Amino acid sequence: MQQTVLNPNKQESAAPCNEYLAFKLGQEEYGIDILKVQEIRGYESVTRIANAPEFIKGVINLRGIIVPIVDMRIKFDLGEPTYDQFTVVIILSIANRVVGMVVDSVSDVTTLEQEQIKPAPEMGTALNTDCLIGLGTLGERMLILLDIERLMSSDEMGLLLQA
Repeated sequence: MQQTVLNPNKQESAAPCNEYLAFKLGQEEYGIDILKVQEIRGYESVTRIANAPEFIKGVINLRGIIVPIVDMRIKFDLGEPTYDQFTVVIILSIANRVVGMVVDSVSDVTTLEQEQIKPAPEMGTALNTDCLIGLGTLGERMLILLDIERLMSSDEMGLLLQA
């Protein structure tokens, strides 16, 4: 079982910029604020909870803390999830709660300057963009930047109390 603990406490000088943990879900690459990430773990089996929504895979015991695990492929309706050696659980620390999210793989930590972040396009009612910060561009690479705190605290998720 490999485990990576991240230390997001390093200070950056010069122009303000943001660091994002990049991860893959299907063919798309997403980014979340690195300061919300507590650690990255290999995928392990979870304990199912009766009557939980399908996207909540269950819970794990993380050093004495019971952590709900959300499968983001199921949440975003990206087809049947497969679990392999690249599948990881990103442990998040959000609003004084610990939540895990299953993703296909983690790419890297990326620093984006403010001018590299474009606003999310308006999609009308076809897509709820409330949880999108915008689109991060790095040359030909594009990251869909998620407001993970807003997503995890949405009424539909029901994981966190509204602040």
